[in-house]
Amino acid sequence: MTRRTLVQSRPRLALLTAVALAFPLAACKSGGGGGGDGSEGTAEAAGGIKVWIQEDLPDRVAATQAIVDDYTEATGTEVELVAVAEDQFNQLLTSSAAAGDLPDVIGGAALPQVRSLSANELLEPDVAGSIIEGLDASTFNESALELTSDEGTALAVPSESWTQLLVYRRDLFEEAGLEPPTTYEAITAAAEELNGDGVAGFVGANGAGDAFTEQTFEHIALGNNCQLVDDAGEVSFDSPECVEALDFYGNLIQNYSVSGIQDVDTVRAQYFSGDAAMFVWSTFILDELAGLREDAKPNCPECEDPGWLAENSGVVTSIQGPSGTEPATFGEITSWVVQAEADTEKAEEFITYMMNDGYMPWIAIAPEGKVPVRTGTPENPEQFSTEWADLEVGVDTKAPLSDFYGEDVITALTEGASQLNRWAIPQGQGNLLGALQGEQPVSRAVNAVTTGTPAEEAAQTAAETIRSVADSMR
Repeated sequence: MTRRTLVQSRPRLALLTAVALAFPLAACKSGGGGGGDGSEGTAEAAGGIKVWIQEDLPDRVAATQAIVDDYTEATGTEVELVAVAEDQFNQLLTSSAAAGDLPDVIGGAALPQVRSLSANELLEPDVAGSIIEGLDASTFNESALELTSDEGTALAVPSESWTQLLVYRRDLFEEAGLEPPTTYEAITAAAEELNGDGVAGFVGANGAGDAFTEQTFEHIALGNNCQLVDDAGEVSFDSPECVEALDFYGNLIQNYSVSGIQDVDTVRAQYFSGDAAMFVWSTFILDELAGLREDAKPNCPECEDPGWLAENSGVVTSIQGPSGTEPATFGEITSWVVQAEADTEKAEEFITYMMNDGYMPWIAIAPEGKVPVRTGTPENPEQFSTEWADLEVGVDTKAPLSDFYGEDVITALTEGASQLNRWAIPQGQGNLLGALQGEQPVSRAVNAVTTGTPAEEAAQTAAETIRSVADSMR
């Protein structure tokens, strides 16, 4: 698996919607951090803990193992570190739960995944709250704490964030006298003006059943006040605001983009080759955009200078539609979670270490997509945010983001976590996010409007599916 696929799709891991159907809930809760059937790992058998991380690239696993080794040296607690590939996570969780061999800790859990784990009673939320209290809740980004809590109860310990970006060719915009693409109107005007002569005005995902498509659209839709559910918890995807957002996105793809189905790889490729004026990706794109990775470098005509495309690109984190009351930012918070029946004392000790001494080494594994949501310590409230800004990104070549991006971009990234919005969670319906990942009704609606289906019809079809899923959860 290539890094570009992993890092962008890591937030779109297949979530645990099928867990409760795959095995009895009693089995889920019987094993915890190593059951009594002889299936324990070496570390657990020696009184240690098992930790899963949801990344399996060798360089990242090695970097995490180094942090774990430091933890073991400092505490004496052995850790069995298990790197889990994204497409194997559900299967491994199912089999481990059935065998009574769940890990004690999971790292890198996305928001929908935290909700699914919680709904299936696979978390120890009291431990998360205890860890946050011990670290001092005031050192965390308030939005991150809210998004990882349910009715005031902490479900997980938020660690880092990434933000969805609309990246655009600033040089082309300035040459054409265009405003930055921060609104539906400005995006459409730019797409129309810059489309042609081998350049697509805009490229974005439109694959049905693809969670990257859903992420892209949620980024666009939130700014138009298109919500999955309303304040009463009722499904509202067929609202005028959502119809308007679908119509806007469908118009972009049909009239100012490239033909065919676009996914996480092709969207990036179009922009990197100089064949697109705008595209949507996450902050994980920033090191590749700067030419710091040999197997994913920009190849536009001007890109003999590896940093040219980054230096001539702008980013927008918040978009506003005509029905939106304010710009909205979409992104992800990834967290540490303690599994049900874990060795809670050692799990708490481990996560506390990862949020203190191990925090910056963990963030440094991929700073462009790991913006700290714990900004510092009680003694130095901005310590981690300040250190993050100076971390080097890249793989084959390393350099600070500030070598390629202006202060406006750095500020947008650091402030992104404070402005994140997500569907369903603010309305108390976070569990619905995980439950929808199998059906993918939103991505199917997006695909429909980009291939000619009227927006109202696509929205209504998706809303019916969402209501059916919501009803099945009651």
